[in-house]
Amino acid sequence: MGSTSSCCVSSSPKLRRNAHSRLESHNLEPELSREDTGCNLQHISDRENVDELNLEYNPSDHPRASTIFLSKSQTDVELPSKNVHEKRKSLFINHHGSRRRKHSSCSTIFLDDNTVSQPNLKFTIKCVSLAIYYHIKNRDRDGGMRQDIFDEKLHPLSKSEVPSDYDKHNPEQKQIYRFVRTLFSAAQLTAECAIVTLVYVERLLTYADIDIGPGNWKRMVLGAVLLASKVWDDQAVWNVDYCQILKDITVEDMNELERQFLELLQFNINVPSSVYAKYYFDLRSLSETNNLSFPLEPLSRDKAQRLEAISRLCDDKYKDARRAAKKRSASVDNLVGVQWVPAILS
Repeated sequence: MGSTSSCCVSSSPKLRRNAHSRLESHNLEPELSREDTGCNLQHISDRENVDELNLEYNPSDHPRASTIFLSKSQTDVELPSKNVHEKRKSLFINHHGSRRRKHSSCSTIFLDDNTVSQPNLKFTIKCVSLAIYYHIKNRDRDGGMRQDIFDEKLHPLSKSEVPSDYDKHNPEQKQIYRFVRTLFSAAQLTAECAIVTLVYVERLLTYADIDIGPGNWKRMVLGAVLLASKVWDDQAVWNVDYCQILKDITVEDMNELERQFLELLQFNINVPSSVYAKYYFDLRSLSETNNLSFPLEPLSRDKAQRLEAISRLCDDKYKDARRAAKKRSASVDNLVGVQWVPAILS
């Protein structure tokens, strides 16, 4: 019964082949490699393997990698606003001639209308525009490849003549903000879509090894907004709808922009929740550094009741999830201790 030759025990095909290798050596064919068989597809385990050495080069994929826009903003001390050393009055109050930051107390709690689950639209668009501004301002002058699909000289967004020095002068932050705000207000996009747009822009810069500059930033942002609206929103905006926003652009141009953008992203449009949260909090850090923080307001009774209702709703949802998980593993949870039963000896 214990012999390997018994019918109850079956050896693997690999072991059986090794046992008769000397008898069947003349019939064995050499194993074909992946290249010989034509199967060059990357295995899913290889795609999901996180390379520790490339973490800093893939901030849009891995939550531990530092975002590119935050590092570029830290290298630039000068702020784009005119009043560099002035603090916003919404964040500070005067007390005996000195400026002091608002702090919460036992009687008053100061909050801003901006959370990771429900970002403020205007605040988020301002921060994303500022991040794109630092990308353009602190870009590598002699690095990166050129992609014709993003060139505004070859693919203009309007019928007006493109100046000869269109790629020489950096746009101001207000110009970037007006362009992004026009797209989001006309298409009725959400603030979460703006964060995903920034993720796609940095993913494009990393994957395609290109730089964003004065001559291609509009079409890069447009392509990122186009994909983000389709991935994030359930009711996505069609490409023909953007032709109503940008009157002089054609549907064929939008389709080609979307196709090449996807190819440059290697069709990787997934944004993990950890990456999304990282970009959100890095945008908040960028806003605090540049005095763009959302104005703090005292917590009112109505707002407190709304927050309590949202918290109760989330708590009930998590309770249902825990109850369902407990029900699925009831056979394991019931094993709380050792139960002794009488044994019958025969």
